Amino acid sequence: MKSGNSPSQLLASLAEPFTGEGLFDALPDVVSFTKNRRGEYAVVNQTLVERCGRRDKRELLGRRADEVFPAPLGANYLAQDERVVRSGEAILNQLELHFFPTGGRGWCVTNKLPLRDRAGEVVGVAGVSRDLQAANERSEDYAQVAQALRQIQSHFDEPLKVKNLARQAGLSEYQFEQRIRKIFQITPGQLLQKVRMDNAVRLLRETDKAVAAVAQQCGYSDQSAFTRQFRQTTGYSPMEYRRSLRG
Repeated sequence: MKSGNSPSQLLASLAEPFTGEGLFDALPDVVSFTKNRRGEYAVVNQTLVERCGRRDKRELLGRRADEVFPAPLGANYLAQDERVVRSGEAILNQLELHFFPTGGRGWCVTNKLPLRDRAGEVVGVAGVSRDLQAANERSEDYAQVAQALRQIQSHFDEPLKVKNLARQAGLSEYQFEQRIRKIFQITPGQLLQKVRMDNAVRLLRETDKAVAAVAQQCGYSDQSAFTRQFRQTTGYSPMEYRRSLRG
């Protein structure tokens, strides 16, 4: 057996660059990808392939998000990649509702990091989107915050504050946030955002209410703020989403 080496020596000694592709292939609830600075897929995991309705990774490699996902989703994902490359700043813990070409949809938390070469220039993007799992409503943690959760579910159209929700649960703000993170894998603020967006999607799908009325019913007094949040969360504007359903 060869003698031990340092972490940097280990990476330098590998026969090929380590991408984590094999590890991510074993995680069905995680989408992972690496893209070049043009936004073209260089590495993808099998989950992403399947959610794009494809069979083989080669069907995605060398293509951009706007060539894989329908409009306007693909264009929005590409713009997200371009922003990371241009700014050199990561996108961290962004709550998103993904619509898949296969017809499914699901809530995810997305992280995208800039990749730099030896000179420090951004040459690509690496990212993961992790599915949110259903909460265990029978757990002791859930029971402790159940009253606050009922408040969120029934009064999401009101300006709810975390400190007041924590007080309802008999917890400090820190304790309340830790419980919510443990149960839902997101922050209390993201949970409220998720409830509001779920209801916005339902209203846009099931009713003919004006966007301004949907915004107000979901707790947004400013329609433009609602539209920005809806686009950031879903990749669509409210009207684009409604048109996509009818189309």
